[in-house]
Amino acid sequence: MKEIVIPFATGLSIFLFGMQLLRHGLETLAADRLKSLLLRFTRTPFRGFTTGMLATAFLQSSSAVTVVTIGFVNAGLMSFTQTVGIILGTNIGTTITTELLALKVEDFAVPLILAGGACFLSPWKHLSNIGMALGGFGCIFLGMETMQWIAGPLQSRGWITWMLDNNQHHVLVGVLTGMLITALIQSSSAVIAMAMGFFATGIIPLPFAVAVVLGSNAGTCITGFLAAIGANRAAKQVALAHLVLNLGGIILFAPLVPMIVHWAPALSENPATQVAHIQTLYNVVCSLLVLPCSHLFADGINRLLPEKTLAWSLSEYRKRDQ
Repeated sequence: MKEIVIPFATGLSIFLFGMQLLRHGLETLAADRLKSLLLRFTRTPFRGFTTGMLATAFLQSSSAVTVVTIGFVNAGLMSFTQTVGIILGTNIGTTITTELLALKVEDFAVPLILAGGACFLSPWKHLSNIGMALGGFGCIFLGMETMQWIAGPLQSRGWITWMLDNNQHHVLVGVLTGMLITALIQSSSAVIAMAMGFFATGIIPLPFAVAVVLGSNAGTCITGFLAAIGANRAAKQVALAHLVLNLGGIILFAPLVPMIVHWAPALSENPATQVAHIQTLYNVVCSLLVLPCSHLFADGINRLLPEKTLAWSLSEYRKRDQ
């Protein structure tokens, strides 16, 4: 059991630490530019989409951009309708992380950590922040490689094989697994990295890996809901829109998993890269399908969470009490 728990816990800890280093370094470099960018370039859905995509690609965190957006809406600096484009853009921007993870991580981990450490010790603030980001990338790659050490022990014990052999609903189990683990560790990138590594080492089949990717996109929405606790209705609508978008994507793509798996070899010969490309295609298709009708999407969210629901309930309660 130790040969599974210790490498997995160590690898996951290094991965998440690297994500925090990367995020902190890039956010410090961005300073207040993210706030001004989101406020200035979100007047139309397309501009919001582009802004959300670029901001997420730079910060390597869709959750960070979503939380900042919820804060702006709650403060009245931005309307809910303006945020729809941003949400669609963040789903595409976050795929940069997984595409980078599809590279040969063992070739980049140590050099990036060493280069990052050297830059971090620099007296120049900007170079120090760049070093933090580089070191974060190195830790992410090292963590992903460390988590793959459990491949042999897992295969020898046969737990995952037993679970898949005794369950005919591989896609459903994979989606639920991705949602649950992402909600627990608050990082869809880490969960997708696991799926990429486990598929590349033969622990799980591709249909299960794809299903985990689909579920992780919905699991990451928990961050937005946590940020919206105690916020106004518009802020809650942002969190709800993020969830509805990803659940809709799962409903659309889950039945297509067998077809996606059939065409996966055409995307790449490398197993990990196949999973990364599938995640990218999934997010791109979902976002581009909704973007042209973003106003209708916003109207639908308004109906799901109308403005006067709470006020109406309170007034009705008082009338009945009288």
